[in-house]
Amino acid sequence: MKKFVMAALGGTLAGILVTTQVAGPLLAQENAKSSSVYEQLDLFGDIFERIRAAYVEEVEASDLIEAAIDGMLTSLDPHSSYLSPDDAEAMRVQTKGEFGGLGIEVTQEEGFVKVVSPMDGTPADEAGMEAGDFITHVNGESVLGLTLDKAVELMRGPVGSEIVITVVREGEPEPFDVSIIRDTIKLTAVRARTEGDTVVLRVTTFNDQTTSSLKDLLEEQVEAAGGMDNVNGFVLDLRNNPGGLLTQAIQVSDAFLDEGEIVSTRGRQPEDGERFNASPGDLTQGKPIVVLINGGSASASEIVAGALQDHRRAVVVGTKSFGKGSVQTVMPLRGDGAMRLTTARYYTPSGRSIQALGVSPDIVVEQPRRRPQTEEEDEDGLAARIRSEADLRGRLNNDSLSEDETRQIEEEREKAEAAAKRREQDYQLAYAIDILKGLSALGPNQ
Repeated sequence: MKKFVMAALGGTLAGILVTTQVAGPLLAQENAKSSSVYEQLDLFGDIFERIRAAYVEEVEASDLIEAAIDGMLTSLDPHSSYLSPDDAEAMRVQTKGEFGGLGIEVTQEEGFVKVVSPMDGTPADEAGMEAGDFITHVNGESVLGLTLDKAVELMRGPVGSEIVITVVREGEPEPFDVSIIRDTIKLTAVRARTEGDTVVLRVTTFNDQTTSSLKDLLEEQVEAAGGMDNVNGFVLDLRNNPGGLLTQAIQVSDAFLDEGEIVSTRGRQPEDGERFNASPGDLTQGKPIVVLINGGSASASEIVAGALQDHRRAVVVGTKSFGKGSVQTVMPLRGDGAMRLTTARYYTPSGRSIQALGVSPDIVVEQPRRRPQTEEEDEDGLAARIRSEADLRGRLNNDSLSEDETRQIEEEREKAEAAAKRREQDYQLAYAIDILKGLSALGPNQ
């Protein structure tokens, strides 16, 4: 017994000695780190004062400090940045859905400004800007080497003024200029229409209006169709949607899910992680859904597409999405400025991160470039109609069908011709509608 007690005491003493021996070097390391940080801050102060005293031109101290803060944040990743008081206010206005500008969401890649997506109906969209375009010059001034905020500042200007942007586009042999007239951007978060028996919901951004608009427009379209029994499915079009508010992405996903996880976020510390789950209730009452995405679908768009895909609630069609799998938190700072800091990564319900990978569609469908109009096409862009037996004078009538049957055949033919025209205008959307039509033909038990 005495030997046991002595062994226990010996073990305790050894533990104390080991703890003391290990804690000493660790404490020294922490002190060394703190000393190094203070030395670096002293170095920053020295440089700051030397610039103020010896730079060839007088500079504002506040400008130097803001530039240092912005440089510190932008060195972390492309989505962290400092927001001056003006920029912070502009961001607050933008989330409400109306602001001045060109109407493009941009990021930075290899020193150049890259277009994430043009927003529907905006000057940039109407001028022909495309997702994936690289902007190399603004009004002849190179943006290479500028921070993203500085490049964006070059593109700002009064409403009604012209800006010339030099663009490099994949598939084009040479850079080319695009002239855009700045305008007030009024974003319509959601638009809806019915194509045949399919309701098409086009979501352009995730701002304060998105979820409420989606619900209202969906209900309007279903009511106009005569009820849910007359709808074969829904297309959720997220192409060129650059994202927006995380809360809105969660709510939109929830609108189509009855249960299960929508998205989870994981920060630096385990306790910072969050999980967001769906609540009961599906606006579409279980009808089939096709989600359309492309390279301009980013952030919140990818959360929605990933959630519906993982739960097998929707077929995702199109091309690989942008691949922004991080969450930014906007933190107010003194002086009305703000800091946009990447604080977490998000993960789809299956636990996958789409960071730099994007959401891969279940069915890859490229959007063909519009072919030029030929001489054989009329002014409306429609191919010249080929003559058939029905056009011949003195033709025989079809005596095997009643008038109602003939009328039904003609209606089906008109629908088929409308579908063909739709494929010319928007091949990806036409493909999505065809999928829903095929699922409807199989019946509810398939």
